[in-house]
Amino acid sequence: MMPSFTPLYGAPTRPRDTSGVIKFTNCLLVKGNNLVKEDLWVSSISGKILNGQEILYEHRTAPEEIVDLGGRILSPGLIDTQLNGAYGFDFSVIPEEGTVAYSKGVLRVNRNLVATGVTSYLPTLTSQHPEVYQKALQYLGPSGTARDAAHGSESLGAHCEGPFLNPTKNGIHNATVLQAPINGLPDLAACYGSTNLQFPSPIKLITLAPERPGALPSIRALTERGIHVSIGHSEASYEEAKAGIKAGASMITHLFNAMRPLHHRNPGIFGLLGTASSWVRKPYFGIIADGIHLHPTSIKIAWNAHPDGLILVTDAMRLAGMPDGTYDWTNGSRIVKDGALLTLEENGKIAGSSIQLVDCVTNFLNWTGASVPEALKAVTETPAKMLGLGDMKGTLKEGADADLVVLDLQEVVGGDKKLVVDEVWKFGMKVFARAEN
Repeated sequence: MMPSFTPLYGAPTRPRDTSGVIKFTNCLLVKGNNLVKEDLWVSSISGKILNGQEILYEHRTAPEEIVDLGGRILSPGLIDTQLNGAYGFDFSVIPEEGTVAYSKGVLRVNRNLVATGVTSYLPTLTSQHPEVYQKALQYLGPSGTARDAAHGSESLGAHCEGPFLNPTKNGIHNATVLQAPINGLPDLAACYGSTNLQFPSPIKLITLAPERPGALPSIRALTERGIHVSIGHSEASYEEAKAGIKAGASMITHLFNAMRPLHHRNPGIFGLLGTASSWVRKPYFGIIADGIHLHPTSIKIAWNAHPDGLILVTDAMRLAGMPDGTYDWTNGSRIVKDGALLTLEENGKIAGSSIQLVDCVTNFLNWTGASVPEALKAVTETPAKMLGLGDMKGTLKEGADADLVVLDLQEVVGGDKKLVVDEVWKFGMKVFARAEN
């Protein structure tokens, strides 16, 4: 369950005559596949990670603030590439009060979400009628331009999961709104709005089924416009999935879920994690490690097949952070929430998730035997690279955004490990600190 938090907004602005330089010390930095005992220097003014040696010895600037982390882990901020909503707000629903209420709902999610360690994410729209996309997308595009930590978690652009999906693998998507992009780009423009497909687009990622009529030219058109494409909700054979990758798709949406299962004579979409060829690369792939969507062994198999491609996602929806009960959903269905388990009332189908991303990391850590840096890579470095943002997000390299999470690695009953978010820093400003028990 994703509880609500109270981030530390309203902190006084730093005076202009100060350096704004902060030094984190006595900490373990996540660097590649290692935890390194090293200091980290950041600027609360530029919101960037600094070169500590250069600041100290060339510019002879002492840190304005020294933060002793007591041996805890300092990680890049977490990135969730599939978040449908949370805290009672659904990105796919325009409130009756209109778009002003919608924009307030987005801000509410951002301010609560950042306290879970997720400093950047893709707000995700499920399959809807065109008017919903065209109203919502203007509020879901990249939001970090102002570099204001008080805004909370930052949108890196919208993820449109549909409506160009296969009706036989619709999951909880409303099958009546699904369509095929038969005419390619014109059909995409009619759905999402032509201006939303122009640079700079508010859309960062689109999930579609590559076997649908017109899908392959659509993938090529989207990638030419800088919009990433993911394969999902699909009946694609291995050959059809491979054609999608050759056309430009680079991701698989929630691997194993809502797709043809692995078969020994045709491995389907999962087969893309096999040996890469000279003309087709292994794609990135999303994994929901909530203990409900996938068996832990399936996750371990996928990770072993392509460790550099695994991206942990929550697939969380608006009931995350809400009490257990039965709730109305966007298409007239009702969803039953029982802890982390969300199901459709009418047929018991899994209906998304209500897990925190840091808990997905904890599960992955315990289920696969991965090291802490390897597990954190799946929510930092790897999603940032998939989105083409590897120099700015998901890393502690000089010049990257100072989006940081302080993690306490705890041991729980049975010898399992647990990662707990102690502090969150956004653009070099502290926005959350966990209350001491």
